[in-house]
Amino acid sequence: MADETNGAAAEAAPVAMKIVNQYIRDLSFENIAAQKNLGGDLKPEVNVQVNLDANKKGDNGYEVALKLNVNAKSGDQAVFVLEIDYAGLFTIENLPEEQLHPFLMIECPRMMFPFVRQIARNTTADGGFPPLNIDNIDFMQLYRGELMRRQQAAAAEAPTN
Repeated sequence: MADETNGAAAEAAPVAMKIVNQYIRDLSFENIAAQKNLGGDLKPEVNVQVNLDANKKGDNGYEVALKLNVNAKSGDQAVFVLEIDYAGLFTIENLPEEQLHPFLMIECPRMMFPFVRQIARNTTADGGFPPLNIDNIDFMQLYRGELMRRQQAAAAEAPTN
């Protein structure tokens, strides 16, 4: 009986995730307001876009990239553009294959997001604007939205008889 218990425990090993490293792959900030000498008390409207990507690196290793594009406009005038390409290297063990993709696209970005938020905040403040406080991102909702978009695109391309 003890052998059956040990075998079941070995099969149900908990998921293990370790952040090996995090780093900025690319960072760009363009202060358009200063270049065009717009000056004044600009209150820009900020548009934030998020893109995610993941690649396998070794046996249990994965690189997850969180790309943030921020465009700020005041009226029809561009004020600043911020682009951050931030990546993390993760090792993930004991995770069923069918759960891997959602894990990489939801949990890993959730772990990296506070660091990306801080970089955006510091960069905009150092660039001469009030610090940009990016709202929390619901990565699960983002993932579900992408799945729905892909299903709709596949349905639109499917031949109808």
